[in-house]
Amino acid sequence: MKDEFRKEILGDLTKVIQILEQREKKDIEELRILSDHAIEDVAVYKDLDLISITVLIYSIYKILARISEQEYKQLFSEMKFAKINLQHGDLGKYNKNIKTLYKIISRANALVKEHLDDVMQAARIKKGTILLSKGLSIGQAAGLMGLTNWDLQQYAGKTTAMEPDLFNRKLVVPIKKRVQIAMKIFGVN
Repeated sequence: MKDEFRKEILGDLTKVIQILEQREKKDIEELRILSDHAIEDVAVYKDLDLISITVLIYSIYKILARISEQEYKQLFSEMKFAKINLQHGDLGKYNKNIKTLYKIISRANALVKEHLDDVMQAARIKKGTILLSKGLSIGQAAGLMGLTNWDLQQYAGKTTAMEPDLFNRKLVVPIKKRVQIAMKIFGVN
């Protein structure tokens, strides 16, 4: 595991542990935000270890409201062990912890495979939006990311990434000149 990814995963594990330390209603929203951040990392790096932890975070976010107190405690405990083992560089134990975490999640919700698909789709869409901001057309960006134009249009229409920065940019044609041109086109004196 590359050190850069190890640090990113440790950061994500630390945040999950902080969120889960005390069970509260706001935990679900905090996990959603963390999951969105992790999905952006997957879109950029496409590392298997990052994908694994991202799907794990997303899955926890999806099941948190439905798990029992006992499963919650197991989840929290196993998460702490995973972090400790990764900090000490014991990847064998870390991988066992991750496998155990997935078993806990699977017992609570059998949709882990769908969660993986959701994370990968979201990563492709975010990456496609980045390509749009670099000047590619929707068709080109969608094709490169294995998406339909519709998938990419839905997300790009909701994000501000594609909007021009009108407040920090001077208008090319002054308003007075544009009005004169419009009046000339419509034959108004």
